[in-house]
Amino acid sequence: MLTLERLRRLRLMRRPPGQVLFANTVLRWDYRIPRKTEIIIEGIEHIPRDRTVFLAMNHTDKYNYWPLQYEMYRRGLPFTATWVKGKYYEHEAMATFMDACNNIPLPSRGYVIATEYRTLTGDKPSSASYRALRDRVDRRIDADAPMTDLEPKAQTFVRAFCGSLDGAAFIARFDALWLSYLHEILRLTGKALNEVGNNLLLFPEGTRSSRLLRGQTGMMQVAWHLRHDIVPIGCNGSDDCYPDDRPFSRGGRIVYRVGKPLRIDGPELSPHAVDASVIPLTHQAALAHGDAYRAGTDVVMAHLEALLDARYRPDRSATAPEDASALKASKDGIGRFL
Repeated sequence: MLTLERLRRLRLMRRPPGQVLFANTVLRWDYRIPRKTEIIIEGIEHIPRDRTVFLAMNHTDKYNYWPLQYEMYRRGLPFTATWVKGKYYEHEAMATFMDACNNIPLPSRGYVIATEYRTLTGDKPSSASYRALRDRVDRRIDADAPMTDLEPKAQTFVRAFCGSLDGAAFIARFDALWLSYLHEILRLTGKALNEVGNNLLLFPEGTRSSRLLRGQTGMMQVAWHLRHDIVPIGCNGSDDCYPDDRPFSRGGRIVYRVGKPLRIDGPELSPHAVDASVIPLTHQAALAHGDAYRAGTDVVMAHLEALLDARYRPDRSATAPEDASALKASKDGIGRFL
C-alpha cells in the first residue's frame, strides 16, 4: 500500500524504463495490428521543448493517457510523470510497474486515514468510523469535541494514533502527517519538472467521466506554487478504443487537441495569481485563497472544453447528473485531493 516511506523511496527518471519497455513491447504492436488505432495530435507544437509544463487533460477512460505518451515518445518529446491515484499501490506488482513508469501517487485525506487505521489496528474502518474520522479532519466537527462517541475499535485507533481521545490532538497529529505527505508529493512533482525534465500529466477532474466535469483546484494550487505553465489537452475518441477495463485497444481514431500554453504570469491566469510561498492543498490555503484557486481552475477548464468534440463537453441541460458526478469525484481517490 502507499505509505509515506514508499513516497520517500520513489525515484523518477528522465527516461522512464517502464514507459519505454511498455511502448516497445505492448503499445507498438497493439496500435498497429487489426484493429488499428490511429493517434492524431493536433497542435503538438504547443507542447514546449525548451521547458517543462503541466499537461492538463480530460479523463474519458482508464487508459487515455497511454496513446498520448506513446505518440509523444515516437516524436521525441520529453517523457511525462503522471499524477495517479494512491489506490493503485495496494498491490506490490502494480506498484512496481507504476513506479517504473514515473507515476507520482496521490493519496487523499481519506486514503491516509484508512491506511493509518489498517496499520495500527490490522483492519479497515467501518463506514461509520471512517465518516466520523473524516468529518473531523475536514473540520465538520468541532475540534474540541471528545471522541468518546466513536466505535470501540475506532477509539483504539485514535489512542494509538495520537495518544488520547482528544479531538484537537487527533486533528493536530493528522495535519502534521498530511503535511509530510504533501511535502513528498510537492518534492516529487518539482523534481519531475525541474530536475528530471519530465512534463507533469494530470487529470484536473479528479475522476473519469465521458463528459467534462468541473475541475478540482489542486492542479492550479500546485502550478502556482511551482510556477509552471499549463497546457490544456482535449482527448477525443479514446473511450471508443478503451470502452472497458481491458488494457488493449479495440482500434479506432483518437484525436488529441493541444491548446496554447496558459502562462502563470499571462493575461488569463495572472489576475487570480497566488504567491508561490503559499503551501498548496492545505486548509489554510483553501481558506485564504479558495476563490482564486477556483477562478484559475475555471479558466483552464474553459480552454480545455474548447478542445473537445461536442459529446465530451459538459451537458449544460443536465445539471443534476453532472452535480452527482462532481460529488462522486469529491469522494473518489484523488478527487478530494485535487
